Amino acid sequence: MSAKRRVFLSATGAAVALAATAAVAVAGPVANPDGPIESPRPGKPSAASELRVMTLNLWHGGAKVDDGLAKQLAVIEKHRPDVVGLQETSGHSARELAEELGWDHWQSDADLGIISRFPFTSEVETSRAAAGVRIRIDETTGQEVELWTAHLGYDPYGPYDACFDGMAVEDIFQREAQSGRTPQAEAIAKDLAPKIAAADETPVLLVGDFNTPSHLDWTEATKDSHCGYGQVDWPVTKIFEKAGLKDSFREANPDPAAVPGNTWSPVYPKHKGSTGVDEPQDRIDFIDYAGDKLTVKDSVSFVEGDPKPVPDQAGNAWPTDHAAVLTTFTVG
Repeated sequence: MSAKRRVFLSATGAAVALAATAAVAVAGPVANPDGPIESPRPGKPSAASELRVMTLNLWHGGAKVDDGLAKQLAVIEKHRPDVVGLQETSGHSARELAEELGWDHWQSDADLGIISRFPFTSEVETSRAAAGVRIRIDETTGQEVELWTAHLGYDPYGPYDACFDGMAVEDIFQREAQSGRTPQAEAIAKDLAPKIAAADETPVLLVGDFNTPSHLDWTEATKDSHCGYGQVDWPVTKIFEKAGLKDSFREANPDPAAVPGNTWSPVYPKHKGSTGVDEPQDRIDFIDYAGDKLTVKDSVSFVEGDPKPVPDQAGNAWPTDHAAVLTTFTVG
């Protein structure tokens, strides 16, 4: 959960096909496993009448499980995203994944990364705790998208303030600013404003680990799942909504009581993993978008296998402490 670092841009090529593992939904639908495992390689990508977008926090680059890279690849090969925004790459995972897949990539020197089976068409731009690149998803029409990945500050953490300390909402919001999340979101929204204004021409995607719940999830109808709190207008998600970004998961799954979509955490049912008080379970990983050329077809949060809680996670098929989010858009 680290902040933005200096970045560089590169692309490499190789290929690998790994056997897929079973998928288990996390409080929502399961990603569709049907279809071919191998994805088209850069250079001759198929036109994107659909665009599959994933966000995935890699938990220290996969170092917390055995054979982390192979397990990351298995997830990507099975669920067939076209583009992936990564967090906690530890300065190497985006490059390694791209080398195995034969995809374009960008790798920061510490935290963030982007991989894509479609070609990059710009240098990477950065904002506070975020970075993005333009990607051409259709060589015939020249259609491009802007894909940005973000990893916002993690401490103090709002659900702990609410569920462990019973803080008043106004005090929680002060600590949201203290964490860095609120100013980071404001800076990202400002930097993306001209791109969002032009999003009907070139759609904008902002994905990542925001380290905060959503105002769309903490409602009167879900207060029993959120320590008795009713509507809480969490600042980060409100900032991005006001900026013109839509939450693709809630577009596809509008009832948070029926489909929570929690992404934190499949390996922390208790605060210390398998012991301690109950860990607040929340949806803190997002795929937001802008632009009328994108229409949400479906969106899921998911894990692979049946992960054991910390500290017994090393043998898990699932390589991280977050669930992934995958949204399929129709394009056009």
